[in-house]
Amino acid sequence: MLSRIVLLCAAAGGMLALAGCGGSAASAGKDTVVAAFYPLAFAAERVAAPATDVVDLTRAGEEPHDLELSPRDVAHLHDARLVVYAGHGFQPAVEDAVADRSGAALDVLDRVPLQGTGDDVDPHVWLDPHRFGEVARAIAVALGEPARAAPLVRRLDALDRELARGLRHCARRTIVTSHAAFGYLAARYGLEQVSLVGLAPEAEPSPATVASLADTVRSTGATTVFTEPLVAPALADTVAREAGVATATLDPLESLSSADEHAGVDYFDVMRKNLAALREALGCT
Repeated sequence: MLSRIVLLCAAAGGMLALAGCGGSAASAGKDTVVAAFYPLAFAAERVAAPATDVVDLTRAGEEPHDLELSPRDVAHLHDARLVVYAGHGFQPAVEDAVADRSGAALDVLDRVPLQGTGDDVDPHVWLDPHRFGEVARAIAVALGEPARAAPLVRRLDALDRELARGLRHCARRTIVTSHAAFGYLAARYGLEQVSLVGLAPEAEPSPATVASLADTVRSTGATTVFTEPLVAPALADTVAREAGVATATLDPLESLSSADEHAGVDYFDVMRKNLAALREALGCT
């Protein structure tokens, strides 16, 4: 698909027509960093030099797993100084585009310890502020300006301490989530994650599985099943209702909602909302 898009644009007038085929690529005279989805764009914006444009391929309110590249996205990818993405199948369209590109690219999952193996690697490293600090450092190094990561890393270290304090004394330590996105957060703060489905949030268990999941929820003693802002809550609502527990929102921060983007909400705001939701669900003091 990527090759066909490039050929169509090239036929219209060479590689310079690529930006015209999909819209303007970046501000004239500026370097461009392309980030595959929100957390990586957030980090890149804070470690890149002021004269750098950061392009987020995943629009607010979109599920990054389902990203399909537009001709404009292809233009951005072609012209970028650096592409920052998460591999291991998290966004196959981006991985395919990076493979067709000759410029610099950074797979952030190569720079931090991962949970899982093979096709079951958990990519959600940004939900652990400590690991996310390593991601910020890796982006800054790839841009040739390692010192620029320091302010963001200090803020992430402070957030890490805040989460640790907030989740230290809790009546319960098991979180039931709609999909297995919170393993790094759970491991960092001594929690146990029980997910209704695996790493793919679109999975649809059978009715018999739903009944089994409700039994599992009851056996954990959890009072809450967590849903996600960008994933339909039907499964979580059904399991929670059958198990006789409440639901609440826990955000895996794969993308901001459109409302949050318009309100100026950022990574730190969402992580603190997550902390508040966890403290209430777990009975923390």
